[in-house]
Formats: sequence, C-alpha cells, structure tokens
Amino acid sequence: MRLEAITWERLGDRLAERLLDVEPADGGARPRVALDGAPAARPGDLAERVREALRVRGRPSLVVGTEGFLRPASLRLEYGHHDVESYYGGWYDTGALWREVFDPLGPEGDGRVLPDLWDPVADRATRSPYVHLPPGGVLLLHGPFLLRHWFPLDLSVHLLLGPGALRRRTPESDHWTLPAFERYEEETDPSRTADVLVRADDPRHPAWNG
Repeated sequence: MRLEAITWERLGDRLAERLLDVEPADGGARPRVALDGAPAARPGDLAERVREALRVRGRPSLVVGTEGFLRPASLRLEYGHHDVESYYGGWYDTGALWREVFDPLGPEGDGRVLPDLWDPVADRATRSPYVHLPPGGVLLLHGPFLLRHWFPLDLSVHLLLGPGALRRRTPESDHWTLPAFERYEEETDPSRTADVLVRADDPRHPAWNG
C-alpha cells in the first residue's frame, strides 16, 4: 500500500473535507467516524484536529473518547490489573457506547448523546449532561480496538504504529498491554479494514493512504 507524507494539520483538514461529503449509510442524519488506535498513537489528538477543521467549515461535531466508557474497576480489574484478556475484551463498556452514543445517532435517534459515562480515576459515574448533536453533525469517536465491535461507522481511520514504535511510545508501566494490540492486528487487521490508514511511527512525520 502506497502512503503519502502529510502533516497532522493537513491531515485534519483533508479528513474534514472528506467528511463534508459523507452520508450515513443507514439513512441517518449524523455521520459516525472512528479514529482507531492505541493510546500511544494519540487518536484523540487527531479527533480534536478534525473537530477544529470541521468547525471552521461550519460543520458541528462531537468528540467522544472510549476512555470515558470504561467499566467500573470491580469489573475491569476482576482478574488483576495486568490481565491482557480483560483489557482486550472487557475494559470498555461497548453496550453503553451503543446505547448512549450510536443509537441516538442512528436513523431513529434524536441526537441526544452522553459524551462520557465513567470516571476511571474516581471510579464513579461522571454525571455529565447529555449533548445534542444536530442533524449533519459528525461523531468523532476515538480509542483502541474500535474496528472489532461492528459499530455502524460511516468512516474509519486507523492510526498504525509498528511493533517497535508501539513499544517505544507506550509507557513501560503499560507494556503489559502490548500483546492485546498484537492480537487486534492478527484478528481484525485494521490496517486493511479501515477506510483510511495513517502511519504514525514518527510522530513528527505521519503518512496516509488518502
């Protein structure tokens, strides 16, 4: 696959321009976008760049991070703090993401979205108010492992880090999570299944297949 060098600023602009023409495949009124990547790839930073690029083009959007939909510690850490299987399949409350984010943005939804549900530091509900995303507004969901849940996405972007870069850019205290990302690559192959691939090994010089 041929990749083209690009700056992060320009990448945000190009993705925003592409989103201006994206129509929800299920007939809904609000495109849903995933920015998928390990925490070390910083998909949330790209989501914010796209949000700002959409704003200056007059298009509303809502950034939602999956870290706001972690399960309570009693469930998340049931098998220990460093259980790879739990991290891969049980840390994130995908049911809540469907209920509070995707269903309200579907064809029958009213656009009333809960931007986050659980504070993992305080280990309690965030009590955040609901946010209304108007018709034409874009959901920018970011986090890891997004392409394995069959979410109804209208555009998917995968931020790829090679094994060496992933290890270098992941804090040593989190190296226990690395096998989960290896499994994700083997089972889901996000580099091929995503609509847009961004290679982010060098954080100063990304490249993409756009």
